[in-house]
Amino acid sequence: MDLNLVVIAGRLAAAPEIRVFEGGSTLVRYLVTTSTEEPRRRIDVVPAVLWDADENATRFERGDRIWIAGSVQRRFWSDDHSRRSRIEVVAHHVQRGNQSNLDETASFSPVMVEDPAPV
Repeated sequence: MDLNLVVIAGRLAAAPEIRVFEGGSTLVRYLVTTSTEEPRRRIDVVPAVLWDADENATRFERGDRIWIAGSVQRRFWSDDHSRRSRIEVVAHHVQRGNQSNLDETASFSPVMVEDPAPV
């Protein structure tokens, strides 16, 4: 069985970018910074997107703490001279974080759904 599940807890590097398409779909883009001290200090910026988000998922500002659960996806596109790609998290759940629930991972628990038994 394969599993593509990512949970990221960090701070927003910028306010979310919100796009509304002609068909009515909404796309929210987040840039989440995560930091680690071991084995050396490192800060990563991870792009994440959420499709058809409700209004609460857009009420974030730069520096806010955030939890994102979703899956990793790689997108491809071509520009004038080359083929390009980008790896991003496609969010299934976005939640405002605070210091206590970033320190206690038990306060965020995405639901895991098992594959049905074969018939």
